Amino acid sequence: MERPSAVERVLREAAPHEIFDMARALIEQRHQAVSVELLMADYAMTKLQPVGVLPHTRPPVPAHGTAPGRAFGSQKPHWVHDGPASTVTVCLPVSVRGDRLGVLSVTLPVGTDGIGADVLEDLQGYADALGHEIVVVERDTDLFLQARRAERLTLAAEMQWQLLPGRSCCRPEYSIGAQLEPAYAIFGDCFDWSTSADDLTLTVSNGMGEGIDAALLTNLAVNALRNARRAGLSLADQAFLADQAVYGQHQGRQYLSTLLLRFHLPTGNVQIIDAGSPRIWRLRKGSVEAIELDAQMPLGMFEDTAYTAQDFSVEPGDRLLFISDGVYDALSPAGEKYSLHALAEAITSTRLLPASQVPRGMLEELLGHRGPGPAADDSLVVCLDWHGRPSRG
Repeated sequence: MERPSAVERVLREAAPHEIFDMARALIEQRHQAVSVELLMADYAMTKLQPVGVLPHTRPPVPAHGTAPGRAFGSQKPHWVHDGPASTVTVCLPVSVRGDRLGVLSVTLPVGTDGIGADVLEDLQGYADALGHEIVVVERDTDLFLQARRAERLTLAAEMQWQLLPGRSCCRPEYSIGAQLEPAYAIFGDCFDWSTSADDLTLTVSNGMGEGIDAALLTNLAVNALRNARRAGLSLADQAFLADQAVYGQHQGRQYLSTLLLRFHLPTGNVQIIDAGSPRIWRLRKGSVEAIELDAQMPLGMFEDTAYTAQDFSVEPGDRLLFISDGVYDALSPAGEKYSLHALAEAITSTRLLPASQVPRGMLEELLGHRGPGPAADDSLVVCLDWHGRPSRG
């Protein structure tokens, strides 16, 4: 069977809940695999959960310090010899356009020549085809979404995770990574992005309130922004229409703090509307600085608020961090805000990580600053690495 067209065709024709079973059968037939396992990254990005019928009968694999974890983190195949080296387990990243979904683990019999490059390339093709098909069939089956949860989500968290575009993405011009905490009980923080031929639109939001009320507010605002964006409106008009939608529903009793950004991909010119509390930090040539913007009213606070976009620019090599108040206002046991000293240290200490891994790393450092016990607020970190548009030849 020729890869990739025939494999992709077989997966497309399979029932939504059977695509992994079909991929496993193809791999076992083609490579005489001893075992094939699909591990999905959990919502907290700390575990890799095996796909299977609930309840889970196999324990999860840590997303760090294991062979599958190394493949997941590096986004490159990783393999280890098993037992007396008669078999080898190959772990391959399952990702779609930079969004890390999980790992495909394949155990193969191996001879003295080891695993050839053609075998690795073939197996990675299966992992890529499986990743793209998972994104499609999640509309029709809960199998893969169930595998992602290491514990039960609150209803507010379920609503928020379903609202998101993904947790990372990349194009030649940029790479984005994002994470929410507490992953299984998030309620008001949210992010969204969309790209076109020449523009990237990014929003980072923090809805007031807790639980279902905050999740409903965020859902209303994000979908109002999407509706305006998809109508081709300017950034200022997107903010204005979302403001009207939120105010019309809540009459100023609830509102949403939001950063809206539109990046022009060919030039790095940016339009920004600062409508609330999420903040921007920039790492440029090893130096960390907070970006001060013209503050405007949160969405839905007052009726008919007019918004004005502010100009900004990014340079190749810049890293932008978009951070909610649950991060920069978090207090240490001694009462020191995270944003005073520890935040800059966290940005610097994670500078060598790819954008997709930075939010998880920063939130782990936040936990060390805050200490044990429940957080007072949910937290969001979005990291954007700006590469700039490559020259044409």
